[in-house]
Amino acid sequence: VQGANFSAVTEFILIGFSTFPHLQLMFFLLFLLMYLFTLLGNLLIMATVWREHSLHTPMYLFLCALSTSEVLYTFAIIPRMLADLLSTHRSISFRACASQMFFSFMFGFTHSFLLTVMGYDRYVAICHPLRYNVLMSPRGCTCLVVWSWAGGSVMGLVVTSIIFHLPFCGPNVIHHFFCHVPPLVKLACGDNISTVAMGVGLVCIATLLGCGLLILLSYAFIVAAILRIPSAEGRHKAFSTCASHLTVVVVHYCFASVIYFKPKGPQSLEGDTLMGITYTALTPFLSPIIFSLRNKELKEAVKKTFLNKLFLHRS
Repeated sequence: VQGANFSAVTEFILIGFSTFPHLQLMFFLLFLLMYLFTLLGNLLIMATVWREHSLHTPMYLFLCALSTSEVLYTFAIIPRMLADLLSTHRSISFRACASQMFFSFMFGFTHSFLLTVMGYDRYVAICHPLRYNVLMSPRGCTCLVVWSWAGGSVMGLVVTSIIFHLPFCGPNVIHHFFCHVPPLVKLACGDNISTVAMGVGLVCIATLLGCGLLILLSYAFIVAAILRIPSAEGRHKAFSTCASHLTVVVVHYCFASVIYFKPKGPQSLEGDTLMGITYTALTPFLSPIIFSLRNKELKEAVKKTFLNKLFLHRS
């Protein structure tokens, strides 16, 4: 990052959960279990889709891509946080901090773009079923996944480049458990800091709102199409294919709003740190649970592919 050449700061200190000294071991065990469960849940989804040929459809291709983004997103943040909970040396180099910010934003926005693509997939499946195989061809689905990852990469690069081109003259203490924009902006020095912070915030908010509006538009058409189905059983079957995705979208945007739409004003640094857990650990933790429990086809495939074989081996 070119901004490093003009900065007096060569490393940052991550305060993290050191403000809760008596709870750090409990936090470590809790977040470790959540992280392991997140990895296990997402890897189980990916392995099930890979092994079960009946799940080789666009919807589950997108789900695999979503699980991959969640695994990588948590990997960019949680291991470092766990190490810091057991350490008294919580410094992170300038470049490592920039890298962490880039990957967290890249995988985070890739997740948002993939949720939007999954909403479009459900729209085509319910509103244009006869054209589904044409509109969601293997080549088309691959392009949608690639563009989602490319979009996430661009967002990560834009945000990281802007923030790390700011001059950091000191102090270098980040009141958070990872390199995130708000606490880093507070450490920057210069005349245009507030303008830069507002610009970065607007870019992120506009992107998230754009994705959210596209998802809302997809579901507006989906609801209209479902209401035209004459039988209650048909309506229930159509909506059940969307239930898990819709639930994850609601969870994702509720917790994302914690970052971008929280009220301005004096807030405790401990509160900001605890709120950070909602979108870095809790959302990825809940996502595989929701998809596994609310998606009947996936739940049956997991039982068939792994659980039944496990019980057969034991017997």
